[in-house]
Amino acid sequence: MPDRKMFWRIMRRLFASNRGRLFVILLALGAGAAITAALLNLQVDAKRRLTAEFRAFGANVVIAPNDSGTSAESPQFLNDSLFADLAGGMGSSSIPKAEFLYGIVDAAKVPAAKDQKAVASTKVILAGFGYLGSQPDQVLSPSLFAAAQKMASGQTLACEVGQRAAVILQLRTGHMVALTNGSRQVSCVVEVLPSIGGAEDSQIFLALRATQTLLDQPGHISLIQLSVPGTPRQIQNYIDSLRRLPGADVRPVRQFTEGEAKIYNRITGILSATVGLVLVLTALCVMAAMTNVAMERRNDVGLMKAIGGATRRVLRLFLAEAALLGLTGGVLGAAIGILLSMWLGKEVFGVAARPRLIVYPVAVALTIIVAIAGAYPLRRLANIRPAAVFRGEA
Repeated sequence: MPDRKMFWRIMRRLFASNRGRLFVILLALGAGAAITAALLNLQVDAKRRLTAEFRAFGANVVIAPNDSGTSAESPQFLNDSLFADLAGGMGSSSIPKAEFLYGIVDAAKVPAAKDQKAVASTKVILAGFGYLGSQPDQVLSPSLFAAAQKMASGQTLACEVGQRAAVILQLRTGHMVALTNGSRQVSCVVEVLPSIGGAEDSQIFLALRATQTLLDQPGHISLIQLSVPGTPRQIQNYIDSLRRLPGADVRPVRQFTEGEAKIYNRITGILSATVGLVLVLTALCVMAAMTNVAMERRNDVGLMKAIGGATRRVLRLFLAEAALLGLTGGVLGAAIGILLSMWLGKEVFGVAARPRLIVYPVAVALTIIVAIAGAYPLRRLANIRPAAVFRGEA
């Protein structure tokens, strides 16, 4: 207990004797901690933000029949029970997923009045679809999902028509279109989709069950699309777990998964290098200030040694002082840095970065390490001789 009281008395004396210079050191440590915490929080949050941004582009995993590309005249199908099993098991109930059945049918505009001339039919691609999951707009185009939600409340069978197909068939929203496949025919109310810029512009979308009936493919689907969240490694692990599905070929959409991995690795590398550079510069600033502190404390060290203080215990006092400065600067700076990262995230991504609890203790610990490393010039005090100090020679 006496040693502990003496320790804190000496620490108070050390802090009170060089307030200006210690404030500069504290300011440098706080600034370094703030920048470190901000960059680390952005780095951790970048994984979530990039995942969300890439999921907005659509599905990143496709499940198709094993020999889906062997013959266009005799296409292969998946059993739609696979979609139900995928939704209910494998821990994927929250993953957005959609199932599709494709076929070619004859489409013609239904005359609004009986005396109007019938329009010649045109071959079009019919896409039957169904979806599950918390965010189906990640596996369907947002315009198709919005149109499907809008038409779902109606009593009449509805279909969504791509922009190019609507021009060819002279269709507008609210018109009726007849879809024919051999002796089977259905009529549906048209909802014209805005231009998507892909193959969907030439297709007509219909509810999956009605499409299966029209194409005479009960219980069959052409493919399944999934939007799997997580890092590229997690996505690949999930794909590997799905490859045991019978008769199914599971493939990632490479431009999404590989692009996400490359961008995340580059962002991580840049932010990590910046954090390292900031810590090095902070350590150099602390080291420069500590050099002056060491020169000013020669008399204090000489007196401590003269009354029997061991060199190791004297150095521990100064290292404890540096650690306390690092702790104080880290606690204050890391809190400011996390707030700074939230502002930067809002400016860059449009959404504030989430504060990550793991970042705070890491930033504080790094600041303490930098403070102790910056106190290296205090080792020069170990070589001071009390007699030389008292004679004024040191």
